[in-house]
Amino acid sequence: MIRVVLPYHLQTLAGAPREVQVDVAGPVTQRSILDALEARYPALSGTIRDHSTGKRRPLVRFFVCEEDVSHDSQDAPLPEKVASGAEPFYIIGAIAGGSGRHRERPE
Repeated sequence: MIRVVLPYHLQTLAGAPREVQVDVAGPVTQRSILDALEARYPALSGTIRDHSTGKRRPLVRFFVCEEDVSHDSQDAPLPEKVASGAEPFYIIGAIAGGSGRHRERPE
């Protein structure tokens, strides 16, 4: 079983808990995990990957073993720790930066 951690907005959309488990047949890759996730939670189809191109949406990131794998090939094998379920596959939504405080500039 592959463990997948979802951001809050996708949990809500799918009616799923923060961490879900999916079965993946064959090599464990970003593509195989997302295929299994979308099969189990059809409401997520098109929210993580574009329907027509299959590419990751710009404001979604993937992390495994504390590494950003968002720009890796969708078909690259993921680490054994993810394949064995020891470490989860994280899907992270957009994060805005900044302090939120505004200062007046001296004139």
